[in-house]
Parts: sequence; C-alpha cells; structure tokens
Amino acid sequence: MKATGQQPYVFNSISALMDRMGKPKPLHPLVALVNYENQKPNLADAGTTFMISFYKISFKKNWKGQVKYGQGYYDFEEGGMAFLAPNQLVTMSGDENNYEGYSFYFHPDLIRNYPLGRTISKYGFFSYAVSEALFISDQEKKIISGIFESIANELGSNIDHFSQDILVSQIEQLLNYSNRFYTRQFITRKAVYNDLTIKMDLYLEERLDPENSIVSGLPSVQEISDHLQVSPRYLTDMLKSLTGQSTQQIIHNRVIEKAKDVLSTSNLTVAEIAYQLGFEHPQSFHRLFKQKTSLSPLEFRQSFG
Repeated sequence: MKATGQQPYVFNSISALMDRMGKPKPLHPLVALVNYENQKPNLADAGTTFMISFYKISFKKNWKGQVKYGQGYYDFEEGGMAFLAPNQLVTMSGDENNYEGYSFYFHPDLIRNYPLGRTISKYGFFSYAVSEALFISDQEKKIISGIFESIANELGSNIDHFSQDILVSQIEQLLNYSNRFYTRQFITRKAVYNDLTIKMDLYLEERLDPENSIVSGLPSVQEISDHLQVSPRYLTDMLKSLTGQSTQQIIHNRVIEKAKDVLSTSNLTVAEIAYQLGFEHPQSFHRLFKQKTSLSPLEFRQSFG
C-alpha cells in the first residue's frame, strides 16, 4: 500500500486492504468475502480513493438508491451487482447505507494458472461503466446468494490441496451466472436498448454524410460509445445480444450500405468514394467492400449497368 500527495492509496494485496478497512484478516491470502450483515463498515476513510490490484464484485440484495462505486454512481432498483477489474479506482463512500450485502475480492494470482485466468476477459462486465450495473430478480438473487454462501463455507474450511480448485470453480460459476443474467437484462430492457440503437443509427447516418466523413474519418467504436454515453464493451455486448453483431460490424455494415448508394447513383471514382466515406486508403475500402459483399466496388457498380 502506498499514497503520495493527492495520489490514491495503492493496494497490491487483499490482506493490506482488509487491514486498512478494519476488517478481519482474510481466511485465504488471495480471496476475501465481506458480508455486511455481519461486519459493520469502517467510515474512517470516507472520501479516500483507493486503487486495488484485484477483482471486486459487489452484490446488494435489498438496498434501493444511489451508490458510489468505483469513480462514479449508479442507482440500484432493489439490489443488484457491480464489477471492477484490477487497477481501477475506488472511492470509499461515507454513507453507511451503501454498505449492504457482499463485497467479494479475488486476486488475479488466484486464477492465473487456471483456464479462467486466460478466459476472464470474455466476461465483459468487468469493463462496463458504473452506470451499467446488473439488476437481478428475486430468483436470481437467491442463486447469487447461494454461491456467496458456498464461497463463505469454503473460506471457513481449512486450506488444503483442493481449496484453490474449488474457489476458482465457484468464481467461474458466479461469473457464468452473471453473464446469463446480463444477457437476460439486455432482453428484458429491450425497449431501453432499442432507443440506444435508434440513436446510434441516427448518429451513423449523420456521420457518414460526405462532409462529416471527409473531416472525421471512419466512425470508431469509442466515438459511438462516447456519443451514446455507454462503455464500448457494454455497447458491443448489448448489440450482440439484440442483433448478433458487434458495434464494429454494425459500423462496417452501415459504411457498406452507404457505399452501395453512392456507387449506384454517382459517377465518382472508387477512390473518391473511399475518401468521401472516411477511408485513408482506397485499398482498405476495396478490401472491406469485397469482404462484405463478395464483389469489388467496380463489380458492384457494373451490376447496375
């Protein structure tokens, strides 16, 4: 742990963080589970910013309201879950009501030699923004509570040769259920996300206007995400759930549709069209167009002759 001036306190071990928070020493050096039903929060560090070098999962079963999490806020609708990847900033809340349910920490070293260590990046919710929390139903809460109870039981047992295998499998189960519940959320909140896709379509239509494309180049995933005020990973996961396509695929499809319109209604050269759409090199346009349509731009134009 270290801090300099206004820099955040940096915690590289879970034991050091638990000690700073006034919590009991963790039962496993690479894992800690804080159950706020049994442990009252220590508010001495309220307003202090920490950087933690491990994963954190928060699960609030019943509390309803706005919560400070990481560097931002989100609103719980009667409980939910939030996820932080290592090396993100966490500002300690001064509101005792925010400390409800479980906080679960696990160090990357715990999973490093397991398949999960290589595949954890597929759980995109660790890259979601604070406002993109997981809202879960009463039935889903029971499932998550059961997993945390199993983790607590395992942590309460004596460490043996099987401990790490079991903990990693429990974490993987927790992440797989979270993935399932996020997919359900994308479907049940479809009306909200349809508004986002409409907003994205309108933005892409404006961005692919020749004047805008020439000045700004091709639209990027980060640009679209910034415009919609969502994280890039959340946007892609949401779009894949609803449309089967990633943000990048949708951008490319819109570009190709625009290219088809111009190829079939103008006398511009392929190179001029490429630059007009925002490509730096006509070869890139040619390659993408053929990849998407199985025709070169000229072959597509000639099919209208």
